Amino acid sequence: MNPPGLQLTGIHKSFGDKQALQGISFEVSQGEIVALLGPSGCGKSTTLAIIAGLEAPDQGQVAWQGASLANTPPNQRGFGLMFQDLALFPHLNVAENIAFGLRMKNYSPANLKARLKEMLELVGLPGFEGRDVNTLSGGEQQRVALARSLAPSPRLLMLDEPLGALDRNLRERLVFELRQILTQMHQTAIYVTHDQEEAFTLADRVVVMNAGMIEQIGPPPEIYRQPASIFVAKFIGLTNILPAHARQIGDRTYLELPIGELPCDQKLDGPVTVLLHPQGVKVNGGTGSQVEGVVTSRSFRGNLCRATIEVNGITLEFDFFSHDHLPGIGEKVGLSFDPRLAFQVLRR
Repeated sequence: MNPPGLQLTGIHKSFGDKQALQGISFEVSQGEIVALLGPSGCGKSTTLAIIAGLEAPDQGQVAWQGASLANTPPNQRGFGLMFQDLALFPHLNVAENIAFGLRMKNYSPANLKARLKEMLELVGLPGFEGRDVNTLSGGEQQRVALARSLAPSPRLLMLDEPLGALDRNLRERLVFELRQILTQMHQTAIYVTHDQEEAFTLADRVVVMNAGMIEQIGPPPEIYRQPASIFVAKFIGLTNILPAHARQIGDRTYLELPIGELPCDQKLDGPVTVLLHPQGVKVNGGTGSQVEGVVTSRSFRGNLCRATIEVNGITLEFDFFSHDHLPGIGEKVGLSFDPRLAFQVLRR
């Protein structure tokens, strides 16, 4: 485990009558990439502004390696910021943009030249020193902005929706490159996004936020496999959430669901809310099925096909590999559930 870097403890922030943050606490270890994930207005950018020192918390503490930053102005925190609009200087060329922070730190000409060369190679733009930034593509401008942010060696780099203005194909490519670059530099980073695919691809850990509070913190696989709440499950695209009543019969738990009664390996009793997790549900033509439904829609999504299946008036959604056989719209289909993996109990 890397040593602690950034620490937020009990952060509260209000703007007038609106509570923007309510008790935000998390840590970012040195060399770790943490994503703040949540919908617009959940408090992600306010959290970033407080970390940067651009806003002061009403309550709570921001610290670096255990030392409070309460009296440390933004320009003395040693943190870097990269925003969606990039804010490249249009009157400066690529080299001058990247060197801006280095000149502020009084790099010698020789060290500045070496660092500039290193940064251009790191972001895949060798030979671009003299290029006009206004002639660059969106992806190239993004790389210049990243190089400028990384050049002064910030002890923490904060990225606020940096890929939001790019088209989806370019975003998907750049997010892989961004993780590779940050990991190669052992750069401690906080990445703000509303896109769960970006967060899961880039981050070592994800902080899921909602209405100024933290819903869940964990590595991407853990959040996907074990979402902690109804909000988290829905936000990451898991929508098969049903009310259930659990009852014990001998050593076995049975869930009474709107789609039928199904066995479950968890020890449960009474009313619960259950996620039918895709990793534990198998769709077949009927052989060995526990539940039968009707396919009501299908949509092709490249490698995957999304289908909605209606069971007892309940609509469920599942993704399948496009090459798998799936009955057509209006045809019957069977569902079977792994009692170990199919049922995830959620809190509200």
